Amino acid sequence: MLLAYPFRVLVPRRAAPEAATSTAVALLLLAGAVDLVPASVVIALAAGAGATLAGVRLSRLAGRRRADPSPRTAGVLLDAAVVTAGLTAVVLPLADVGSTVAVLIGSLVVAALSGLGLHRLPGRTRASAGVRLRRSVESSGPALGLALAGWLLLPRADLPGSTRLVVALALGGLGMAALNAFAGPRRRSGAEVCRGGVLLTLGGLVLLATLPTAPVGPAALLAVPPLVFGMLLVAVGAADAADDAEPAEPVAAAWPRAVLPAAMLLLAAGVHLGAGRAPDRTSVVLALAAVPSLVLRDLLRAGGTSTTERRAAHRRRAGGAVRHRRAAPARWPGRSEPPAAAAQHHAGRAVEDPATPSGVGPAWATDDGAAWSALNRRPVPAGGGGPGDRAALLDALAAIGDVPAPAGALLLVDLHGSEGVGPTAREDMLAEAVHRARAVIAPDDLVTGCTGAGFAVVTAAGPMLAYALGTRLLTALSPPYRLGGAVLRVQTSIGLAEVSGAGPADVLRQAELARRRAVQLGRDRVEWYDAFLEEQLVRRLDLERELPGAVARGELDLVYQPVVDLADGQPVGAEALLRWRSPVLGTVLPAELLPVAEDLDLIGELEWWVLDRACRQLSDWSVGVRELWMAVNVTTRELTTPDFVQRAAAVLAAYGVPPERLVVEVSEPRVAGDLSTVVARLAGLRSLGVRTALDDFRAEHASLAQLRRLPIDLLKVGPELVGARPDGQPPLIDVVVNVGERLGVEIVAEELESSAQVEGARRGGCRYGQGFALARPATAERVEAYFEEFPSASR
Repeated sequence: MLLAYPFRVLVPRRAAPEAATSTAVALLLLAGAVDLVPASVVIALAAGAGATLAGVRLSRLAGRRRADPSPRTAGVLLDAAVVTAGLTAVVLPLADVGSTVAVLIGSLVVAALSGLGLHRLPGRTRASAGVRLRRSVESSGPALGLALAGWLLLPRADLPGSTRLVVALALGGLGMAALNAFAGPRRRSGAEVCRGGVLLTLGGLVLLATLPTAPVGPAALLAVPPLVFGMLLVAVGAADAADDAEPAEPVAAAWPRAVLPAAMLLLAAGVHLGAGRAPDRTSVVLALAAVPSLVLRDLLRAGGTSTTERRAAHRRRAGGAVRHRRAAPARWPGRSEPPAAAAQHHAGRAVEDPATPSGVGPAWATDDGAAWSALNRRPVPAGGGGPGDRAALLDALAAIGDVPAPAGALLLVDLHGSEGVGPTAREDMLAEAVHRARAVIAPDDLVTGCTGAGFAVVTAAGPMLAYALGTRLLTALSPPYRLGGAVLRVQTSIGLAEVSGAGPADVLRQAELARRRAVQLGRDRVEWYDAFLEEQLVRRLDLERELPGAVARGELDLVYQPVVDLADGQPVGAEALLRWRSPVLGTVLPAELLPVAEDLDLIGELEWWVLDRACRQLSDWSVGVRELWMAVNVTTRELTTPDFVQRAAAVLAAYGVPPERLVVEVSEPRVAGDLSTVVARLAGLRSLGVRTALDDFRAEHASLAQLRRLPIDLLKVGPELVGARPDGQPPLIDVVVNVGERLGVEIVAEELESSAQVEGARRGGCRYGQGFALARPATAERVEAYFEEFPSASR
């Protein structure tokens, strides 16, 4: 329910009574807004309902028997504060001393009782004096903006200028303090929710004393929402803090504190200007008063947080963490991991918990106190690591994050290609890699060790400079390594995570996730962590978990896309396309499925299943006079297996399919890696009578050069070769068709998605076409019905 949203967002508890009370208050406000119920009655009923429910909640908290009396005392004090706030609103119309004086007295009592209650409430966090000063300065600008909005919106006729200014400043301060409580780093803790509720309650009382109940009665109803919701949140937050005294994880929601004050100010300015009022002197002064706070905020951020000072703090923290540790015997750390597990990890196939950064390990220790300088003056020693080594890296990250304006990054560098060499060669390779890395990093950047084959770099540079550092590391680490007369070629994967307010463990986890993504995307790249990347990695882990056994569970399926003759529109064949109908993940397409299958070494099982099902379907379609062919995609990894031709012949014989009805497709970008073997396998298939096709052909010099060597019958080109080029030159399809005619190869234009592309392919000389503009992929039954529309289809 929408009205229960504040309670469900701020605290992880069910809030059905609060939602019911909120509904009742909303109906009362609606009745008061249309003058069905007097404003004073609405205020009394709403405040009474909110105070009653909150008082019941808090009285239960005060009645609990605990060894620690603090929660009980806090419950009693907060219960008294809530009851006082409710009574103040209920008896306001009956007060003889004047509404302002009555509310002032009630507000002072509420503030005193609430302050004492919050002081005894468990789960409070205390910040240092410098942090409190910085937060106050950063909040002063938005608070003045809220005060300016209040000054513009408060009624002029009913309030003297001085009272109006005091009320506006009070509302601005209370509103910003409440925003800090609800959107700050500890916003989900019970203590912060309770504190925010107290501030909202006080803000509602201030509005209640300010807004007139007559003759403009509905204006006073604006005080009801903060007053009622504030009292309810006091009770819910206090109960939550008493149930769990552990502070919440510091995850700040910065946008409400930045957006809501600005939105309120824009709304107030629009109402003010819409009423035809010119800015007065006080509003100009309030607007100008926000400027010094902005300047002071930037000065506090800059003061003591220059690059040099950040690095000095970073050095002190890193040095202090390892000052009293002795160097260990010569070896690279992380040897406790079994070689098989390490190889699987570096192949990017390990299914691990993303929250556990297992790839990052020890920072190198020295005997003296100048750990930072020693780490960067000499090669990384083959020092061992214990539990404290990872703590040293976390301390280095924390040193960057402790400054008022944290800036910096962690780069996790993983080297691939050393799994097959001996331990000594691997040690030498890692030492050489670190030596190369130090040649491109700043003198004050920290280099640490990692488990497996890699290391980490902690830099105080900003994100863009850190990414540039990552690209320089790629360049420096890519040349071959000459070790003992042998040449070792390695690939590099780098994960980058920013240090921008996140905790050290979170930064470490994010960098590890980015490194894993770099491995999955082909290595030799830098990946920058973001939330979408984490979603992709979780999706990848789900795929790796669910894919094994998909064939046995019957979750694979084939759809078929017809191929038509562009001259007369008659279907000549179809391409079998794999779909994984996972009950957990939904339908998974080949672009996402096949890379995972290759990493899990399941690609052969999947492709032979596709070939078997496609040939069986082709056998069913071959009944009668229709002569259609079936195209099946095969990876070069499976095509180059020694027995591929014999196994394909066995499948054809099992279903009685003429070999010429089968077309085996291989992707052109992957052919160059093992061209001679691919040529031999394609020639073997043609000797059986099976037709062959080259998919994803690119009209480049290398592609045209190797086209002469490949024994193929069909050449499949994409729509980019059919349409006009950006430079205004004619389409390249003319060149491809001419080459195909000289080699005796038919051209198939695929992925045609518009009638213009179909016409361009036909005009360019392509014989066959395939794509959504001609026929969409469908199940075997639907494709068979499509074929029935062309009785004369025979090729």
